[in-house]
Amino acid sequence: MASDPKASPIPSVWARPQATTRVRPALSRSVIVSEAILMLDAEGVEAVSMRKLGARLDAAATSLYRHVALKSELMELAVDEVLAEVAQPTADHPDWRAALTEFAASFRATALRHPWLCTLLGQEGLAYLGPNLSKMNEGLFTLFSTAGFPDPTSAINAVYSYAIGMVSTESAWLNTVTRSGQTEAAFLTRLHPNSSATVSDTPDAVAIRDHNFAGALNIVLDGLAYQLNP
Repeated sequence: MASDPKASPIPSVWARPQATTRVRPALSRSVIVSEAILMLDAEGVEAVSMRKLGARLDAAATSLYRHVALKSELMELAVDEVLAEVAQPTADHPDWRAALTEFAASFRATALRHPWLCTLLGQEGLAYLGPNLSKMNEGLFTLFSTAGFPDPTSAINAVYSYAIGMVSTESAWLNTVTRSGQTEAAFLTRLHPNSSATVSDTPDAVAIRDHNFAGALNIVLDGLAYQLNP
């Protein structure tokens, strides 16, 4: 009898090529949310659908609905998941201003990694009930209360409004730069063709954005400080 040419000449499992069949991970809410975040990071909110997400997970959209009932619920879960990356403000920080500066910087870094975050927060407001957002709100409230602010809720809203608004603008700018196919420095030079500066001596674009964020944040914090010492 002729031998099978695909068979291993050595009758051992270690000599036989391992099968490369894809093993689908067990479908769960955490798996679905993790994949949704990857889609959101790569394609944005409008590109995400339950059907496309199901295709990426090799599962029917109806299977996803067993874990997440609506796309809006999926967005809530994704928002709360990435908010876990934000460094939480500590209520016992000796300097409320320094604590807020650290918090705002961490929020900005997270939102720039996930450019859709501010879009969803801006559309839905801060009505999410997720544990990470709740923890963040509680930390800020305790920080402001401990510092002696007469209206901690308004102070929190001021910080959120500044951070979300500023990072939304910055994300839109970076998206425009990406679509141009140029570096940020080259794109800045293109916007100012009459300038005598060249790409090589254009100031560090990242440093400029860092400076703008910190400078405007200081103005917000000055306004908050006035609430303590009018």
